[in-house]
Amino acid sequence: MITIEKAYQIVLEKAYLLNTEKVHFIDSVGRILAEDVMSDIDMPPFDKSAMDGYACRRADIDNVLEIIEVIPAGKTPQKEIGPNQCAKIMTGAPIPKGADFVAMVEYSEETDGKFVKILKVSLRNNISYKGEDVKTGQVVLKKGIKIEPQHIAVFASVGYTNVLVIKQPKVAIISTGDELVEPHLKPAISQIRNSNGYQLISQVKACGAVPFYIGIADDTPEDTFDKVSKALSENDMVLLTGGVSMGSFDFVPEVLKKAGVEILFDSIAVTPGKPTTFGIAGKKFCFGLPGNPVSSFVQFDLLVKPLIYKLMGYDFNALDIQMPMGIEFKRKKSDRKAFVPVFIKDGEVFPVEYHGSAHIHAMTFAQGIISFPIGVDTLLKGETVHVRQI
Repeated sequence: MITIEKAYQIVLEKAYLLNTEKVHFIDSVGRILAEDVMSDIDMPPFDKSAMDGYACRRADIDNVLEIIEVIPAGKTPQKEIGPNQCAKIMTGAPIPKGADFVAMVEYSEETDGKFVKILKVSLRNNISYKGEDVKTGQVVLKKGIKIEPQHIAVFASVGYTNVLVIKQPKVAIISTGDELVEPHLKPAISQIRNSNGYQLISQVKACGAVPFYIGIADDTPEDTFDKVSKALSENDMVLLTGGVSMGSFDFVPEVLKKAGVEILFDSIAVTPGKPTTFGIAGKKFCFGLPGNPVSSFVQFDLLVKPLIYKLMGYDFNALDIQMPMGIEFKRKKSDRKAFVPVFIKDGEVFPVEYHGSAHIHAMTFAQGIISFPIGVDTLLKGETVHVRQI
């Protein structure tokens, strides 16, 4: 067995950057930006009013001012502001020549629509100046970010409508086991529904990669080999779930070798997920994940997700929060690093009710996972732990 830290290192050392492609900016959410984005204009593009009010000269604000013009947003001022003059101006409208201050409409008193008296003067001049937010040629978004909805607004503001992104890895998913049936079928005696396959499909999607469900492989080397060979030929990565332990029908590692996969590790000193297998076939990646759903969920989060992100050039680091344990928690064995699903209540961490790696329902209550280091069997109430959000 190797440590989970060593397994992580081996996996990421084999990563490389996929090619790029262009997509329309509205379709780029969740993708990884492949180039710096620069502004083609100053923002604001002109001196503009930061609020509704009266554009005037600060030197005249104690006087009654003549309103010589009304300037709505989107219109160009037609007149220059002289002594004891102002323009009624709306938020976002250009500042007229001669004005250096905008008095707030709330602090003014207008007479007959022709004159106004400023009743209160703010310290700020209430003008947004040309280029104070962004200047032409300035980098507004750096390559390597994961594009979020707020970035779409930036793309739109600088006219960046065709976005260069890293291609999405294509990830094949194969479930193994004669006991499995698809979710729409009612299981017979000795059968169970295939939850792992669809869990992995969703996890792949959540990472921004493209899942391809191959189906359920029979418990025969021949069918497993056929499905693995097809998956490797058409995808960047293959995820198998089940068939990697020590049972009589757990022949996945041997099938992978036959399919040209070089096995780099097949056992990790961790729970859940000890029999996790990883290998490469040229520039293709293959994971053999345990059949129990909690094991496959956790190992995907720890090893597969970071690899997917690295292929897309994204520097992924799981959000890690330090919080105190809400109760004392013990485990029976300490020979492997253990990951435990937890929830947070009133600023403290509590393990979810968890009956083992087959208990997939436990994950629906989990907000994160914590770890027991090797050799540690007890976490004390109040002890600070690292909560990895999932």
